[in-house]
Amino acid sequence: MNACEMKSCLGTPFEGISGDIRGRISCYKQDWIAGIRSGIGILAPTTYIFFASALPVIAFGEQLSSETDGSLSTVETLASTAICGIIHSILGGQPLMILGVAEPTIIMYSYLYKFAKGREDLGQTLYLAWAGWVCVWTALMLFLLAIFNACSIISKFTRVAGETFGMLIAVLFIQEAIKGLVSEFSIPKAEDPSLEKYQFHWLYTNGLLGIIFTFGLLYTALKSRKARSWWYGTGWIRSFIADYGVPLMVLVWSVLSFTVPSKVPSGVPRTLYSPLPWESASLYHWTVIQDMGKVPPAYIFAALLPAVMIAGLYFFDHGVASQMAQQKEFNLKNPSAYHYDILLLGFTTLLCGLIGLPPSNGVLPQSPMHTKSLAILKKQLIRKKMVESAKESIRRKASNSEIYGNMQAVFIEIDSSPISTVAKELEHLKEAIMKRENENANGENSNGIFDPEKYIDTYLPVRVNEQRVSNLLQSLLVAASVGAMPVIKKIPTSVLWGYFAYMAIDSLPGNQLWERMLLLLISPGRRFKVLEGVHASFVESVPFRCIAIFTIFQFVYLLVVFGVTWIPIAGILFPLPFFLLISIRQHLLPMFFHSRHLQELDAAEYEEIAGAPQRVLSFSFRETEATLPRIEGEIEICDAEILDELTTSRGEFKIRTVSFSEDKRPQVIHPTADPESE
Repeated sequence: MNACEMKSCLGTPFEGISGDIRGRISCYKQDWIAGIRSGIGILAPTTYIFFASALPVIAFGEQLSSETDGSLSTVETLASTAICGIIHSILGGQPLMILGVAEPTIIMYSYLYKFAKGREDLGQTLYLAWAGWVCVWTALMLFLLAIFNACSIISKFTRVAGETFGMLIAVLFIQEAIKGLVSEFSIPKAEDPSLEKYQFHWLYTNGLLGIIFTFGLLYTALKSRKARSWWYGTGWIRSFIADYGVPLMVLVWSVLSFTVPSKVPSGVPRTLYSPLPWESASLYHWTVIQDMGKVPPAYIFAALLPAVMIAGLYFFDHGVASQMAQQKEFNLKNPSAYHYDILLLGFTTLLCGLIGLPPSNGVLPQSPMHTKSLAILKKQLIRKKMVESAKESIRRKASNSEIYGNMQAVFIEIDSSPISTVAKELEHLKEAIMKRENENANGENSNGIFDPEKYIDTYLPVRVNEQRVSNLLQSLLVAASVGAMPVIKKIPTSVLWGYFAYMAIDSLPGNQLWERMLLLLISPGRRFKVLEGVHASFVESVPFRCIAIFTIFQFVYLLVVFGVTWIPIAGILFPLPFFLLISIRQHLLPMFFHSRHLQELDAAEYEEIAGAPQRVLSFSFRETEATLPRIEGEIEICDAEILDELTTSRGEFKIRTVSFSEDKRPQVIHPTADPESE
């Protein structure tokens, strides 16, 4: 992008901020009215997102305490998340976005501590004061990015950068879980080795219990996460376990840690370490601004370097979290506010630095999870009536256009929305049905069975309860958690290591880098199995050789970035390769890959293709009548189960299409295909 294009893209200073403010003021009052009118129903998404937000913050607090020798702890991570969350829920441009202390912040603050600790004129005493200056510089740069409309170029961070960054975070989570589990067999720093609990046999016992709790939490959390697809239990029970199973498993394994025999000394298994909010170690952070004047001027200016890295990270992370919270598939009515939210992030970052807290920014996957928890697929009544209308039309041998017309009439009758609004919301459903009618007319569709439930489940539009109350309430619950530290401290550290591993593994599905890495491990003779299931569109549209080269490049790049994080002090530059990746994607990769292939491998949307015929969410109408005995009652399916099928673990909507032509399928099977021969 040259200077003229950049100037045209950025526009006039303050233009983006003023436009965002005008757009959000018009719906600000309605944001509160919609939340209040929801009544007690708003508590379900509130508690759901509270647990999804608080648990990682507690885990990050333990990691930060370990990395900074107790200078920062869970109290500070919870306090930052609560304060920033409350401010954003009241003043933020996009109230559906969730703020919290994230892993990149933990990494950067760990590097800042290692640097300060090794300097006599800083040391642990002035660590937080120096970090406060880093936040001042970071806030200044965020202000400039917002003022000069830099959010207009957020699209330059494509999938290749986002997924490589996501994989790095997953690797760091696994690394932290392994380091934590190994530490269960050793004596913590600054502890008295003569204590009974640190004798060899009790250390060994602590380590073995740590292994049990870590893998126990990991296994049960992963299982409970998929509860909606279980065969057993009622829909309410399965939904409850899927939504609250992970915090429930943390509670269960924490309770089990108290069932050890009474002869085991106190402190086995080891529990979370953190000072209480009202103790002097925690109260000091609120007055750290008094020490900022003691930082030598040279270090004040040196703080500019890490501030550039942190500002870039926050700009990228905050922008992507906001994008994911308001994907077009959610059909949000209120406008976005990217520029204004970056400006507000600058203020909250400055505030956190001045009171000695690690800053919070928009987080994934909690932001799209929040939006998804507020989404309703036009209620089950609409779905039921539309399916009945479609089946009745099929019995009368109506055309697909007539079927759609009847379905639209039912939608308008029940939903009471304007016809123009309904036409826009049902646009994708209409396109899919009419496309099938055209294929039938041209003889292109060999399968003449029309399954209305399949189309309705896939294309029935999402409606989201856009409001500010749930975000405010969950932030207040996080604030209340600070007062619950005496209880939180009883969580075994090994349970948190299992939670780190869970976060890593749960983030992998939907990451196309991970899926392509697995594809490379499949033997050529078995790759046809990939086509039998639901698979990413690039599997059929891009030659295998091209997929392999692109994946190897991305994997090697990931290893390089991971290697940078291991460099003492200089590891703080780990965001730099991601900024360079923007230029590599724009200028270097097009020299080695066909533009169409590169577009498929680095697509803006997660597109997948349905494989061989298999059972969909509900039984096919004609198939049920022809091959199955009559089923008494209705097939049980809930909104959340449908949304789980349509989104990745990252919260990204899947775009599901039909398969490409059969002559492209051998591209997956033959690794020697030439990308230039396409």
